[in-house]
Amino acid sequence: MEEAHAKGLDAPGTKAGAIVEWLAADHGLGKGHAMAMVHLITKGTTISEKHVGTDGVHRDESRELWIDGAATKPS
Repeated sequence: MEEAHAKGLDAPGTKAGAIVEWLAADHGLGKGHAMAMVHLITKGTTISEKHVGTDGVHRDESRELWIDGAATKPS
């Protein structure tokens, strides 16, 4: 997130393609993971209510994504 900000990639109007290209070139991310990062960079950690408590592939336990790693996630 800090790197994206330093590069201006969190500015309003930034296209997803620019972020995806940067993540692929500098971090080796594939498109799927990069698109998840695009959401975080452009929209923050809040996710749609439609994914909370579901059993779909994009499910989550809450509206806030935990991005600091499983080892630090509060239980």
